[in-house]
Amino acid sequence: MNHKAIYALYPNVVSIDDTHGAFDKDGNQVTIDESAVNAWTDPEQYKYDRQSEYKTIAEQLDMQYWDAVNGTTNWQDHINAIKTKYPKPE
Repeated sequence: MNHKAIYALYPNVVSIDDTHGAFDKDGNQVTIDESAVNAWTDPEQYKYDRQSEYKTIAEQLDMQYWDAVNGTTNWQDHINAIKTKYPKPE
């Protein structure tokens, strides 16, 4: 089960058991529409996608240093390429 999707789509759900389903605060089982859960996309996925492609902070600092020394924009180009590849949803 996609717990994050269920919590986002069903605000009354307070607990999820992969075997028995989702439950509200009173322990009542909440009926889940699996197709809606499967169709849900995480509005914050772009953050995780970007994070996996950014160079380490040490590498970015080194890029910034050499950009300052050489008058280049390698660091800015690196960041812009990733932000373009994974845009923030509106």
